[in-house]
Amino acid sequence: MGRGGQDEGRRSSGESPASGFPAWARSVVECEEEFKVSVSHGLSAEEVARRQGIYGLNELEKHSGPAIWQLVLEQFNDTLVRILLVAAVVSFVLAWYDGDEGGEMEITAFVEPLVIFLILIVNAIVGVWQENNAEKALEALKEIQSEHATVMRDGKLIPDLLAKELVPGDVVELRVGDRVPADMRIVRLISSTLRVEQGSLTGESTAVNKTNRRVEAEDTDIQGKECMVFAGTTVVNGSCVCLVTETGMSTEIGKIHSQIHDASQSDDETPLKKKLNEFGEVLTMIIGVICALVWLINVKYFLTWELVDGWPRNFKFSFEKCTYYFEIAVALAVAAIPEGLPAVITTCLALGTRKMAAKNALVRKLPSVETLGCTTVICSDKTGTLTTNQMSAARLVAMGGQAGQVRSFRVDGTTYDPHDGKIHDWPTGSMDANLETIAKIAAACNGANIAHSGHNQFIASGDSTEAALKVLVEKMGIPRGSDMSSLNSTEILRCCQWWNGVTPRVATLEFDRTRKSMGVIVRSKSGRNSLLVKGAVENLLERSAYVQLLDGSVVVLDDGARNLIMETLKKCRPMLCVV
Repeated sequence: MGRGGQDEGRRSSGESPASGFPAWARSVVECEEEFKVSVSHGLSAEEVARRQGIYGLNELEKHSGPAIWQLVLEQFNDTLVRILLVAAVVSFVLAWYDGDEGGEMEITAFVEPLVIFLILIVNAIVGVWQENNAEKALEALKEIQSEHATVMRDGKLIPDLLAKELVPGDVVELRVGDRVPADMRIVRLISSTLRVEQGSLTGESTAVNKTNRRVEAEDTDIQGKECMVFAGTTVVNGSCVCLVTETGMSTEIGKIHSQIHDASQSDDETPLKKKLNEFGEVLTMIIGVICALVWLINVKYFLTWELVDGWPRNFKFSFEKCTYYFEIAVALAVAAIPEGLPAVITTCLALGTRKMAAKNALVRKLPSVETLGCTTVICSDKTGTLTTNQMSAARLVAMGGQAGQVRSFRVDGTTYDPHDGKIHDWPTGSMDANLETIAKIAAACNGANIAHSGHNQFIASGDSTEAALKVLVEKMGIPRGSDMSSLNSTEILRCCQWWNGVTPRVATLEFDRTRKSMGVIVRSKSGRNSLLVKGAVENLLERSAYVQLLDGSVVVLDDGARNLIMETLKKCRPMLCVV
């Protein structure tokens, strides 16, 4: 079979173009040969059109959710609800029949069936509303996909190509803040390091380092594929050139999308639903037996006969009386049915769903609330899978007036909103020189950004720790008397913008896990260059010889000061140190 025949076969079976080809375990040259592309030139327009015809668009499948009428019918897939429905119909028919017989219909005769119908309608509306909201929330998974990408085609770099037009073999350039548009093999690093936040796939709470070196093991998990970046993840540091290996539903996020869809098709009964169905079946049997007995006991009133030679003869049947006693039996059955039970259960479950929604928990079906309520233990791994994967500064530690003194400031707020909380015991006047240095480093030696997404939500792009530092800078403010008139009044990070203006960046030394630090060279207004570094406290202390005090003076960093800083570290566990 030729190459084209293989591609057609893959398309029909739903496989990706690289199915069976472990790109992470192959060299860059082998990947280029497999996808028949040159990284320096990219695919031609003709080849792109051919592959799009074979593999389709790079987007998740749009599964059509259940129709409204299907959701409505599902609400009546309950034994107790069906009993109420039958009782309401029978009551309505009998009320109508009585009105025809008497020649005049009384509205009061229809009150009972109308009330039952109203209860069933409200019950169905609440259930449909909840499930419809859940379906819409599941569609949010598609928002993880990137919308645009920088792609090399015909030897030219296209900076704003629609991500859905990507095909296997495309050459894509990624930079800090970009959302990865497809599963890709890293072929070349542009920066010294590359880090990607892939918590949406693996649950890792911190960004992971990536490389272009192939992985020895072909059979490895997502965490082990260090030369691969996956659709829906975000580049938080560095830049690189990648080769698209998987698109659409063949990506890792596409597989998750398929699993969610498959799970939505299963309809396992919850313990509450099982108990209600059992109760409904038992109630139906008991009410049926009682009604039959009540009706049979009164047979003598509408069915009479004469005994002739010991045998019944001359039967007389009164249809009117038969109907009357049948109405009595039905009335008894309706009275025995707890009409308000479904409404009460639905209301309680809906209230529980609302409380869970406030905690960002998505409930697809109302009875699931009861199942979760029966849960006593929830097991999770230690990577923070159940967290929001956000960071915030909780305490700021600075040097005092002497090398043997430190100051500590408690910081409020847990979100990326710069106005969320404040710094306690903050100097009411101008910041001292040491605090100014901390603010300058936190703002300049930083590659993160924060945007306002509406509904009072603030979203960070880049490393979450760096985003937390920028929020800290906004709470710290700027030196008294500084001119901020030239800054954009709508800018979220105005203080960081001011610091970056007075100390423009000249060069960047990206974060490295060996150094455990990031450095930038900035230029002051006087034209003097300075090196600003932030990183792990232990590593920076080993490489530092001096320390700045409160008044801005620089003294020798002796063992006493080192031990004091380390003791403070053990008490409040800060994440970073700035020098």
